[in-house]
Amino acid sequence: MTSETFSGLGLADPLLRALGEQDHKNPTPIQLEAIPPLRQGRDLLGIAQTGTGKTAAFALPLLEKLAAATGRPRPGTARALVLAPTRELAGQIAESFRLYGRHTKVTCAVVFGGVKQGPQVKALARGVDVLIATPGRLMDHLGQGNVRLDEVATLVLDEADRMLDMGFIRDVRKIISALPRQRQTILLSATMPAPVEKLAGEILKDAVRVEVTPKVVTVAKVDQHVHFVDASAKRGFLVNMLVDTDMDRVIVFTRTKHGANRVSDHLAKARIDAAAIHGNKSQAARQKALDGFKAGNIRVLVATDIAARGIDVANVSHVVNFEIPNEPETYVHRIGRTARAGAGGVAISLCDAAERPHLAAIEKLCGPVFGGEMVTGRNGSGPSKVSDNGGGPRNGQAAGKNRRRNRGAPRRKVA
Repeated sequence: MTSETFSGLGLADPLLRALGEQDHKNPTPIQLEAIPPLRQGRDLLGIAQTGTGKTAAFALPLLEKLAAATGRPRPGTARALVLAPTRELAGQIAESFRLYGRHTKVTCAVVFGGVKQGPQVKALARGVDVLIATPGRLMDHLGQGNVRLDEVATLVLDEADRMLDMGFIRDVRKIISALPRQRQTILLSATMPAPVEKLAGEILKDAVRVEVTPKVVTVAKVDQHVHFVDASAKRGFLVNMLVDTDMDRVIVFTRTKHGANRVSDHLAKARIDAAAIHGNKSQAARQKALDGFKAGNIRVLVATDIAARGIDVANVSHVVNFEIPNEPETYVHRIGRTARAGAGGVAISLCDAAERPHLAAIEKLCGPVFGGEMVTGRNGSGPSKVSDNGGGPRNGQAAGKNRRRNRGAPRRKVA
């Protein structure tokens, strides 16, 4: 086993200096397993949940490789391409490259939709070492002749499962067809459905497979609960839950953009600081909401799955599934927004009768993860009956307070 420090991995001094300034001393499992073969130029298939450190796993060896390259990239070209499914994730990756590469001369540009193209066109015209892009906006630039990809030596597909879920497969294939055949390719995904497995087989050559996600894919330190609530009562039920001051930094997931707006507006009327983030919001509005949430000025961030991809906020106390996702893998991504970096967290799901099949699919994938059944009243004021798991509001009291009253009750936590 490689020495479990970044210095033991043999990374260049400028990178170690940047890591030290961030007090990053010990690599995560995926970093330990991925960095050595990537430094050797191998292709890699990485399977890991969000929050496991996979951005640094590919960014550090790529920065080292680019910092050692001679000359500068030619105008309108890029030496490395990182594709991400959402604006937020693209921005987060770009920030990581700038942070880790602060003591190198590696240049970086990020392109995504929802903003004016002008600054992106200027950045591409100069030529960049690392281009981080969402597929749709990159296709726009390719069509307009703003960038060529024939000098890309390294391709990274991050969050490949979400990229395909969002319908980007055709764009991804067109982008790959514009790349040189001889290149290093890195594909990263939280899950490995058949379409991702097929794509990996097509674009990877003699790849090293690194998998740090166990079969039971939900985060071990997330305390998971379900409340059965009529759809019409969910907003009132959510307000009652938020009486609990322990729910101090909460992400609420909805299935649709309009649903996110309705929940956010309802919380605002109840004098709860909340903001919605989804694809219909401008990039400026999304960034303002995210910055407010990170700073603690906004207590509740209401998000759709697409908009939330790439959100990396420390100390999220609770994730609330206002609606149960129809794909169990999406549930895994959602609850992974809490219990990050070794901390604990709580995930609460509000389930209408029509959503029970989705709940069953989650437990088929993840095992019996919920702390028992909670049957709620139709008015959203709290459950008419609570089982022995110790969770759930009673008579308008908050979930966290009820759990504290029932600490002696038997509970089933995630393995």
